[in-house]
Amino acid sequence: MNTYVALFRGINVGGNNVLPMKALIARLEEVGAIRIRTYIQSGNAVFQCAEKDASLIAKQLAAGIKKHHGFEPHVLLLGLEAITCAIAENPFPDAQDDPTNLHLGFLASVPKKPDLEKLDGLRKTSERFHLRNNVFYLHAPEGVGRSRLAAASEKLLGVPMTDRNWRTVCKIAELAMEPRNLR
Repeated sequence: MNTYVALFRGINVGGNNVLPMKALIARLEEVGAIRIRTYIQSGNAVFQCAEKDASLIAKQLAAGIKKHHGFEPHVLLLGLEAITCAIAENPFPDAQDDPTNLHLGFLASVPKKPDLEKLDGLRKTSERFHLRNNVFYLHAPEGVGRSRLAAASEKLLGVPMTDRNWRTVCKIAELAMEPRNLR
């Protein structure tokens, strides 16, 4: 069995694209997922599945949600190793004590031509960012919601991204590594 982390983008945000967790679990079960755990209502799930093709699972999940709920979210599926590697490679370990202002943007692929110069130009002096493979790390001590850098990052990186704060990423990894999920 393969352990996966599913990050759903844009569900249950501001009353839009409402998807109750029971319905999300049902959609996961339809694609063969077992030992499903969800974390907060914004679209985080950990599960195991015999299917080895993560992109196939993601497409089936998105299609199932569209069929049953009328919208098609972007679904990013990560293997357990990808999430633990993203945590281990955090370039801002001193920011871990500020878990709501340290964000990891998980990218659908490695950007081919990211505009890092423009990103740097949008950066406040208090902000830091680092792109490593398909993870965009952002420490915005004044808050991500007020950050022009955060607002423009996906466009300037040139690939779809969904981000989670440090606390959420660590909790998802913890759920994925629980013994009941590793059997």
